[in-house]
This record gives sequence, structure tokens and C-alpha cells, in this order.
Amino acid sequence: MDFFDNDVQQLKHDVLREIAKLAFDNELTAENILDLASVIIPEGAERMRCCIYKERAIVGERVKLALGGDAQKTNMVEVLKIACDECPVEGIHITQSCRGCIAHKCANSCPKDAITFVNRKAEIVKSKCIECGRCVSHCSYGAIVKQTRPCVNACKVNALSIDKDTKKAVIKDDKCISCGACVYHCPFGAIMDKSYITQAIRMIRESDHNKIYKIYAVVAPSLVSQYANVPEITTGKAVTAIKQIGFHSVIEAALGADMVASMEAEELAEKGFLTSSCCPAFVSYIEKNYPALNHHVSHNLSPMAQISKVIKQMDPTGKVIFIGPCIAKKAERQNEAVKDYVDCVLTFEEMQAMFSAKDIELEALPETPLDNASYFGRIFAHSGGLATAVEHALKEHGITQEQFDYKPISCNGISECKSALLKANKGVLSENFIEGMICEGGCIGGPACLSHSSKDKKLVGDYGHLAIEKTIADAISIFDENAL
Repeated sequence: MDFFDNDVQQLKHDVLREIAKLAFDNELTAENILDLASVIIPEGAERMRCCIYKERAIVGERVKLALGGDAQKTNMVEVLKIACDECPVEGIHITQSCRGCIAHKCANSCPKDAITFVNRKAEIVKSKCIECGRCVSHCSYGAIVKQTRPCVNACKVNALSIDKDTKKAVIKDDKCISCGACVYHCPFGAIMDKSYITQAIRMIRESDHNKIYKIYAVVAPSLVSQYANVPEITTGKAVTAIKQIGFHSVIEAALGADMVASMEAEELAEKGFLTSSCCPAFVSYIEKNYPALNHHVSHNLSPMAQISKVIKQMDPTGKVIFIGPCIAKKAERQNEAVKDYVDCVLTFEEMQAMFSAKDIELEALPETPLDNASYFGRIFAHSGGLATAVEHALKEHGITQEQFDYKPISCNGISECKSALLKANKGVLSENFIEGMICEGGCIGGPACLSHSSKDKKLVGDYGHLAIEKTIADAISIFDENAL
């Protein structure tokens, strides 16, 4: 079944599935862990690298991160150095498309005289080139290209560079916001996020079928778009599968979004200017790049943390595991304001690995309804959804336009976030509410989604309209102990 966009995701799934099998059977022994590379990469011809021994060595490093990685390193994203060796060296290159023209716009635009001509064809003197890119833009034939590694190109916060000596990727932890863009875009799978799948399975196993304590799954609203490539698998079937792997209840993070929208509307009207706190990568981006705006970040918890807080208040002994498309949520879970409410964070990739480990065929399962949240909470999954929800919450609170003139800006991706924050930092932003979503498209574009389909936004909208509760207030008011 093709759940994934690419083969790197499939390899990641294979590792997580085998780890999950051992964890569910309580057989995570050193011997079994050492055997995993041979199980995943059996004897025979190599499939991805120069030989099966290198493939197995890379799988061994993936296994380490699947087991939680180095506990001393707080960053959720790490480079697998042994896997990072196939990309060509970066730089500006003149291709075979050079026609040997007589205009020489490339050379005339170069501030360092780094372009010479041999047999009428342009060549770059690397010792002089500063890679300013002027020759690239001036070549009439597009014969000059600037080659950038996919991981570097994907990282819009300049947290990733290439070591000059080893030519391997290096992550600068002080700049990294754990958005996971490099994880998804590295075509060699040389960058991976830490996994806490064994921690989650241990909680499930030690609950003794929810008799000792109950396990609650808080699922992101983008769950509805995870199986866009497999129409036979509905959201209701995915919810059934989550319960079958050992969860007592499945609760929508979208209900937490309803709560946050309600509280943020009041906070915004009181303060006059606010940036959202729902996307942890966006909050981290502000903290590391625009510290002067920190006090403008909403003081409310994210939807994940807010609904988890409510669950913990109702069931103090319960364990809460969040499941979503976001790697940055793993970093958010470490925050002092969050760690008492959320016990573990899993991605949709890890969720599917758990299904596979249990041999669950989702297509054959019955439906389990998921009806905690309103339309407005559910559309948090795509860019613009939060701003719409806050607008509706203002109306529900009776705050009129005359009392507060709501002017939101929905930032779709890091570039739009950067533009809005730069203006806000200079005091020239005309809007008074910044909805920041680091991933393109919002959470439906998260790096740990099973697939990134063009259908995703429509699926979220359609699912939102299925909500029984039509207002934010209605969704919040009916949530009581019986909902657990």
C-alpha cells in the first residue's frame, strides 16, 4: 500500500516498524537491536548504496535515532553523517548549454573577474569566485547554475550548512527551529528526527490494557488528510486503528484549537497586537530571531498542550500522547509549560509504523466517530484556519469591529512569516494579528505527514463541515468527563 511520497519515508517506516514490533513484544534486547540492520537489509544485491554493508550501517544509525537518540542532545533533528556523502559539492557551475556568445554578459557582471574563456566557452576560476550569483542572472541561455544541496535549500532559517572539510551537513542548534524541512527534503535520508515510539509503546504496554492508567491519544486535525492516496481508509478507520494499538480514547487536538481560538480572541482584543502560539516552530523562530517580539507571542498554550492540560485535570493519572505531522511538537513537549501535560509526541509516520507492527489492515476496520471539535477548530490544520477561528471567536464573545478592528495576516511558510515579523519588529506592520505557520500550507504540509497531497486542504475543509458542533462555544461547553 502506497502511503508515502517517497522511498526515504518507506525506509524510515521499515526501521520504525521493526523497532515497534520488538517494543510491543517487550523484546528490545541488545542482541535483537543489533540484528535489525540485517532484518531490514537482507542478504542480496544492494538497493540504495554502493553495498549492503553501507546500507546496514546507515540503518544502524537510523535505529539509534528510532530508539530516542542521544539524550544529551536536545535538538530533535540530527544528521546521519555516514549517509551524508552523495550530494555533489555546492557552487556555481557553467553547464554544457554555454553557447560561446560574444556578449559576455556573465564576465562583464562578475565583480571579481572570476570568469575566463577557453575555446570561446566560459569557465569559472573557483579561487576568485565569491558565488554572488550575478553571472547566473545575466546569462542569456541560462547556462550558468547555482547548485545548492536540497537540505540547505530547504532550511530557510540558515541553520544548516556544509562542513568545508568533510562536505557533510551540519545543523546549528542555536538557529534550528526543529521544523523538519531538511528531514523531508533530503533525498538521501541523511537527516532524521528522533523518535519516542518505544517510550509510547512502553506506556501502552505498562497500562495493562488501560487498567492501571488510561492512555489518551490527542490527534491533530490533519489526520483526515493522511490517507489521501488511499480513499478506502477513512478518518474513522484510522481512529479505530489507534484504539486497537492500545489507546483508551482518541480526542481531537482540534478541540484544544477551539479553546485556544476563544482565549486568543480575548487576549488579542485586550492587548491590541498578538502573534499566534500554535506552531512551535514559529514560536521558536521568533525567540531565536526576533526576541524583541517575544512579549507579543500569545500567552496561551498550543492546541496540543491546552487539550492535554484539560485531560490531565480530569484524569491526573492518565497518560497523554499527541499524534500529528509535526517534528517541532517533540521539541515543544520539552518546554516547562508543556511537559506536565503531554507525556509523549508521535508523528503520523510513527503511528503508521505502529499499525504495521500490529499487522492492522486499516481498510477492513469499522468506523469510530471523532466528534469533539467544531469546524473552526478543525480548520487549524491549514494556513488561514486559525485567523478565521479567531475572527469567529471575537464575534462569539460579542466583541464588535467598533470595539476592536481585527486585521489578521496569515503567514503561509517561513518566507511569509519572516516578512511579517520584520515589519512588526520595525513597527510598520499594518495588521494586528499574525498567524504564523512555518510549514507550507500549514500543518497539512508538516514534514512527518504520510503524504503531501494537493487534496489535503479540501479534505480538511470537508471534514470541518462534518462537525456536529457549529460554534466554538458549543464545542467547548460539552466537553466534560464523559467525553473521555
